Amino acid sequence: MQRYFIQLSYDGTDYHGWQIQPNGISVQETVEKALSVVAREKILVTGAGRTDAGVHASFYVAHFDAEDHRLDTEKILHSINCLLPADIAIQSVFKVHSDAHARFDAFSRTYNYYIGKKKNPFSRRYAAKEARSPEIEIMNEAASKLFDYQDFTSFSKLGTDVKTNNCKVSLAQWKDEGNRIVFTIRANRFLRNMVRAIVGTLLEVGFRKMSVDDFCKIIEAHDRCGAGASADAKGLFLTDIGYSENLSQGLIRLVNDPNGSDFG
Repeated sequence: MQRYFIQLSYDGTDYHGWQIQPNGISVQETVEKALSVVAREKILVTGAGRTDAGVHASFYVAHFDAEDHRLDTEKILHSINCLLPADIAIQSVFKVHSDAHARFDAFSRTYNYYIGKKKNPFSRRYAAKEARSPEIEIMNEAASKLFDYQDFTSFSKLGTDVKTNNCKVSLAQWKDEGNRIVFTIRANRFLRNMVRAIVGTLLEVGFRKMSVDDFCKIIEAHDRCGAGASADAKGLFLTDIGYSENLSQGLIRLVNDPNGSDFG
């Protein structure tokens, strides 16, 4: 049995998230079906984590095991990309040791959230629209408070089956890039709906609907009902996953920003 890592990217618009769902098509299911055809055996794929319905990934990693340890990774890469729909692309396939794990060996995940300031037909599927101008400085002040906490129950989807709601945030920053604003957040792990709930609540700070102190009190309350509404899924991208240098050798670091300057 040989274990392989795959790096991929996907437009999540038409999918019910990464993980297989009983009532809708998922990215995981789509990739598994294509890999099974290429490998000529039943393939099960384990991803680095979930992404919610409608959320995108410009950088995602998964692993699978195959009976054939002589599979030609270049041929797999070409063949699976021919089978996959246009909204999923594989960037690399490479062999790893048998206990390498796409999820458990990842030490960080990074997300970007994009908000357009004006109507843009070319980014309508990949950025939220907000005509108002939130105050970036005060949102960054509130975002910096995330470093002081570990329990993020207030930003978690209710009824999830995780053992702990503790996460360690290491980066949280808003930037104004002219025609859009971008929020970047990195942590060792994320709860379901966590980033979108944080974005929605920070925007309320930026619109002066709540203070920085109010933001801290929401976190301390451990109550999702007190936080702001979740931001639209289409603006959220998983943009990076951190691994050890050994496991990162086969990963391709690309600038893959569908909301870049070329789109205004």
